[in-house]
Amino acid sequence: MTDMYWDRWIRKIFEEIEEEFKRMERMLDKEFSSMKVGETFGPYVYGFSITMGPEGKPVVRTFGNIPPVQEVEGFRTPFVDVMVDEKTNEVKVIAEMPGVDKNDIDLRATEKRVDIRAERGDRKYKASVDLPIEVDVKSAKARYNNGVLEVTFKAKREVRPSGTKINIE
Repeated sequence: MTDMYWDRWIRKIFEEIEEEFKRMERMLDKEFSSMKVGETFGPYVYGFSITMGPEGKPVVRTFGNIPPVQEVEGFRTPFVDVMVDEKTNEVKVIAEMPGVDKNDIDLRATEKRVDIRAERGDRKYKASVDLPIEVDVKSAKARYNNGVLEVTFKAKREVRPSGTKINIE
């Protein structure tokens, strides 16, 4: 009698696992079927290198096109990208924060930094972004659409390409 009970119990566990896999497969099929023809992914790369720096201390450098997702004080660090547009003399900060409403976002800026914080239920985001050049805070325009926050600033001074072009032989 005990063996039959355990057989049914184990069979039930495996059936539940199989049903969960089927549910995930349906979800993935739905996501991939909504993709546009020719739409591609990646490649996504993230890594780090460790070298010995001055005074024998290790120096960790990250590389790739995906920043690590970090959690600080229960807040998740959103994916953030900062772009300088030389043509329009603007700086754009783009942060991905799905699952919150625009009213949940607290956005603050100085000439050199943007602080982003958002909370809605279990969705909590927090980031401090250093800007590559000084901006005019009063020129800030922010939009939030489909989980993406975009903040645009006018640069305080004209943005010019950095450095001198060197020809390669």
